[in-house]
Amino acid sequence: MSTSSFTLPLLAFVALAAARPAAADWTPAQRRAILDTTLTVRLAPDLSALGPGERAAVAELLAAGEIVQRLYEEALHPRAAEVRARLGAPDAPADLAALYRLFQGPIATTLDNRREPFVDVAPPAPGKNLYPADLERAELDAFLAARPEAAAEILAERTAVRRASAETLARDLAALDRHPVLDALHPGLRGRLAALAEAPDPRRLYAVPYPVAWPEEHVALQRALFRAAEAVDGEDAELARYLRNRGRDLLTNDYESGDASWVTGRFRHLNAQIGAYETYDDALAGVKAFPSLSLLVRDEPATAELAATLGGLQAVEEALPYAPHRRVRTEIPVGVYGVVADFGQSRGTNTATILPNDPLFSARYGRTILMRDNVMTHPELLAIARRRYEAAVAPRFAAELDAKAGSRRTLWHEIGHYLGPDRTADGRPLDQALGGWADALEEMKSDLVALLALQRFHDEGRLDAAGLAGVRASGILRTLQDVPPRPDQPYQTMQLAQFNWFLDKGLLVADSEPRLSIESQRYAEVVAELLAEVLRLQLAGNPELAGAFFERWTGWSEELHGRIAERMRAAGGPRFRLVRYAALGE
Repeated sequence: MSTSSFTLPLLAFVALAAARPAAADWTPAQRRAILDTTLTVRLAPDLSALGPGERAAVAELLAAGEIVQRLYEEALHPRAAEVRARLGAPDAPADLAALYRLFQGPIATTLDNRREPFVDVAPPAPGKNLYPADLERAELDAFLAARPEAAAEILAERTAVRRASAETLARDLAALDRHPVLDALHPGLRGRLAALAEAPDPRRLYAVPYPVAWPEEHVALQRALFRAAEAVDGEDAELARYLRNRGRDLLTNDYESGDASWVTGRFRHLNAQIGAYETYDDALAGVKAFPSLSLLVRDEPATAELAATLGGLQAVEEALPYAPHRRVRTEIPVGVYGVVADFGQSRGTNTATILPNDPLFSARYGRTILMRDNVMTHPELLAIARRRYEAAVAPRFAAELDAKAGSRRTLWHEIGHYLGPDRTADGRPLDQALGGWADALEEMKSDLVALLALQRFHDEGRLDAAGLAGVRASGILRTLQDVPPRPDQPYQTMQLAQFNWFLDKGLLVADSEPRLSIESQRYAEVVAELLAEVLRLQLAGNPELAGAFFERWTGWSEELHGRIAERMRAAGGPRFRLVRYAALGE
């Protein structure tokens, strides 16, 4: 089916949905509608191999995680702390508290994929709480056009943007007074703030580093990491060094020392992703990273088995449809882990991570891949995925989705982030050049690199026909949507664009029911063509071209998309995932 027949563009759908009135405090019936379709996933990896120092470090890192959790919630909404305190009271409705825990703040996702408050707070701003609530993209662009020298601080990934009012400037100067360590680690900041305070002007924008925006939390976080380092030093000196470096990083707002010791470190049992890395929550400019912490315990046998399957990364890089190619590190630290606990942006059922994102740091030190095995192999999550897939495809394709396919594709999706261009053709960072489209293009690139790499391994005899069929099935499942995505959902937006491309190019064929058939002989060519287009858009670094691409390929037809989505919703069971952690006593 040609995308020209898609009757309702995604942006139009979202505009109609946004026009619906928002509720204040939700009624009990509204609360139950969400909670009754929520699956609770409990993660409880085996920690019996940990030594006493590692166990003590776990306790400190869990305490650090609680600080990160509060930081994340407050980065999402300015009234998160107030609502959290209200719902933590003994007489607070339990279902409202459960919604806050599920959505990590006072804004819920409805069954038709709208974002609205479930308590009496303002709707979410595109820039969440990292920009002024009333700031729109047009004003931001106009300000930066008039003051290009301010772009570096305003668009930095770990700064909070303010209006230069007397109140906000006084608050930030007071933070430097309370914490001389921050004043010393950010030379020149006090002078810049004081100069602005001499003539406050709310039309003027400025930015402060995260540790100045949330000083008490960052100082407490640094201390918790130092305590964890002291506890584990005798059993895992490399982990201790990383934790000390990362603690200092969080105060300086410069992650190089921590990233270097993290990526190159060889840790005994534990690993931890700590910091603000991913920009998915920034729907205003697409550049601000949000806080996260993941505490993990390594599965040694599974890690050794996985590492043996890697190799030939430069050959995969040189097979990608763009030029000139770059030299990539041929060894990537990769580990299979059990999730002990997640906090902030990393909380949920994401299956893998590759970090750091900074192109300079990744070129200097490489990147690390964390495969989250107790999420990937969780039996209830696997069963839901299988039911969703079977509801969408013709019966003869249902058996192709095997248990290993998702893990294979996920691994090479993460490696895909390591391959391809890391800057535009004229040298600009992709996130700053492409703004809000950068994440969607990067995620789509990695999806497609994974599919082509595994096709290549099949052609070389390293993956059998059944394994390749499973990868194809997993790749198709990845693109299936059970509700129209919002523009601020980069994953879902790029998945819908892939689905529509696959339909238009004949890789997917819908019958009258409609159910999908996979034309496997079209697979490699169609995937390669889409990857070439995505790489072209990344190298161009033009947000208008990227926006036109997604407008073209994110149409939604109720006759086709809607009917498949309805069947998937009916078959898939719970819509939402609430993750509980044994390590937190849950």
